[in-house]
Amino acid sequence: MDHTHHHHDHDHAHHHDGEEDGHQHDHQHHLQGKFRFAILLTTFVFGVELVGGILSNSLALLSDAAHVFSDSLSLIMSWLAIYLSTRPATSSRTYGYHRTEVFAAFINGVSLIAISGWIFYEAVQRFMEPEPVKSKEMLVVAIFGFVANMVIVWLFHGEGHKNLNVRSAVLHVIGDALASVGVIVGGVVIYYTSWFIVDPILSCAIGLVVLIGAVRVTKEAVHILLEGSPKHADAQKVAACISTIDAVKDVHDMHIWSLCSNYLALSTHVSIAEDASKSSHELRQEINNKLQTQFGIFHTTIQIEQPGCPHEGHLLCNAPHH
Repeated sequence: MDHTHHHHDHDHAHHHDGEEDGHQHDHQHHLQGKFRFAILLTTFVFGVELVGGILSNSLALLSDAAHVFSDSLSLIMSWLAIYLSTRPATSSRTYGYHRTEVFAAFINGVSLIAISGWIFYEAVQRFMEPEPVKSKEMLVVAIFGFVANMVIVWLFHGEGHKNLNVRSAVLHVIGDALASVGVIVGGVVIYYTSWFIVDPILSCAIGLVVLIGAVRVTKEAVHILLEGSPKHADAQKVAACISTIDAVKDVHDMHIWSLCSNYLALSTHVSIAEDASKSSHELRQEINNKLQTQFGIFHTTIQIEQPGCPHEGHLLCNAPHH
């Protein structure tokens, strides 16, 4: 197909004035500092709970350690995403390093599915023959874990509403604080009643939370790695939105994909009526405004065409591989 008469354009809607850019850069650094502290603290809690779990023979504590391990990884990934978003693209990696976050999420998810499998296996063994648990050690370590989690929640207070990434990391930490409360209650029950069966019951509950989170993360990572359209911006919805503009006759050859969890890109061909009063530049601006406000898509390549392209009427490109 001859594209000589078509107008190409690559629009980026990353316009900040210098002052706002500087402010944002400072905030990024400030946020990265918070993440570094939170990662160090959760990694320390993980170490304490792992050793505490082994010493007190508490499977619930070990399960909570697995939960903390997942928190630590999710914090590392959120930090990585913020760090990578400030890194420039290179000629061999034209998107920069955004996909690293998704790849890390995939490995995190798969490893946690395996860990939760181990938790369930161990819990079944303990249901059959309950093992004694040192409840005092279990209590002390669980209280320490709870306090550390609350410190992190307090640290990120107010950051979440601006950043989906931060919000998901904080939710992980809140989930872990609740798991720690469960272990504290379990420790108290065992201390007063010596019902050691409470330990595997708790570990099953925590294992289930870890498993659900791991499956969700893995599915999302695989969806992004397979270039799936984001849930809120599927191609039909986006095309319908673009088609509401008067001059637009047809939208085709559309691709929408995520680079990482909060960075979307789109490319599409748009046929316009021959008597369209708007210039193609004005039209592109109008399309980009719609995409940004309604779908949060800032990275677009839009090709404006006169009617008569052989692909018209086909929203998705089904061209064979050459």
